[in-house]
Amino acid sequence: MTYQDQPLLKPPVWTWEIPVYFFVGGAAGASAAIALAAQLTRGDEKLIRDARVIALSGAVLSGPLLVSDLGRPERFLHMLRVFKPQSPMSVGVWTLTAFSGATAAAVLVPTKVLKDLAGVVAGATGLVMATYTGVLLGVTAIPEWKNNAHFLPVHFGASSLGAAVSLLELRGHQDDALNALGLGATLFETGAELGKLAGVLSGPVPFLLRLFGRRKAAAACSVLGSMITRFAWVNRPRNASRTSDPAATAATATPRA
Repeated sequence: MTYQDQPLLKPPVWTWEIPVYFFVGGAAGASAAIALAAQLTRGDEKLIRDARVIALSGAVLSGPLLVSDLGRPERFLHMLRVFKPQSPMSVGVWTLTAFSGATAAAVLVPTKVLKDLAGVVAGATGLVMATYTGVLLGVTAIPEWKNNAHFLPVHFGASSLGAAVSLLELRGHQDDALNALGLGATLFETGAELGKLAGVLSGPVPFLLRLFGRRKAAAACSVLGSMITRFAWVNRPRNASRTSDPAATAATATPRA
């Protein structure tokens, strides 16, 4: 095999920690947003508390997952030395830091007023957590991601929302509002172009299960589908590089004048 037989762009070298982080961070961010929505509408206090706990749990897991992929903790700290608003990676690291502090305060601070103030920050940064990884993929030069740059943030946001709703339902919450959010997320995923297994588990299967009142089964499918979705997108360039024609890859990757 010569260099001419190689694809123009190398596939990403991310390890398993990154798609898991995409899932965990997204679900945590959407949970914080749900908690904020319930807080502003004076919803069930137990729902708010459980959503905040899920958000904090995701925040606690997200840092080690990123550090593990980077290889050394100091690399994560170096990224906090400068804030680059034009860099999704920089925005993501700073957002994760703010999100982690806010979710911790929303759960651990004893004063309700301070909890609620922290909940506002957690919910706002949570919206970024749920979507920025889609932006991160879209700004790369890899065609499989770049060509879906406008779709990925919305797709990841809907997937994160579906996972967050499902985790709360698996905790025992059966609110009608949660079911409506879950239906909306699965309906979006049903219409999206996804990988075969991820698409089925994220969209039509949980959608039909919800219609027939099998909410916990639907929740389990949505969580699994949301996780598989992240692995499918991260691995898509690797799969494409094994099957694509190098000349076609070069033509796709070449910027238009």
